[in-house]
Amino acid sequence: MSLTHKNDTETMRRLIADPGTWVVVGLSNNTERDAHRVAGWLKHEMHKAIVPVHPEAEEVDGDTGYATISDIPDGDVKVVDLFVNSKEVGAVVDEVIANKDRLKIDAIWMQLGVEDPAAADRAREAGLLVVMDTCPKIEWRQLRNEGASR
Repeated sequence: MSLTHKNDTETMRRLIADPGTWVVVGLSNNTERDAHRVAGWLKHEMHKAIVPVHPEAEEVDGDTGYATISDIPDGDVKVVDLFVNSKEVGAVVDEVIANKDRLKIDAIWMQLGVEDPAAADRAREAGLLVVMDTCPKIEWRQLRNEGASR
């Protein structure tokens, strides 16, 4: 993770606990991919609405898929979760920023191993919350256990 970014525990806790919709960029029907497993956990365990975004615009687990964030109909999105290569993050973040108000996007979550400090800075400047280089499923286990031990 970059030296200029530290994930905020309370932000992660709020984003995961919030019942809002998560757009999962990189989600396809490939059940071997982490995106599929994490999206399934978000949907079935955390009871979140999921919007798959993948170039093939596949329907995944009954959810309509879109090729790009710009293709998603107007709505209310809590988090855009990025399962993409770090070199692709900048373009996705720019698209999120361009659609932020129309989709009411609150945050960008870059998955474990996904980092782009410059894109994170642009997102924060646009008023988005940013989590980088971690997985909500992993964080939720730790945050939940942390709260139980107090």
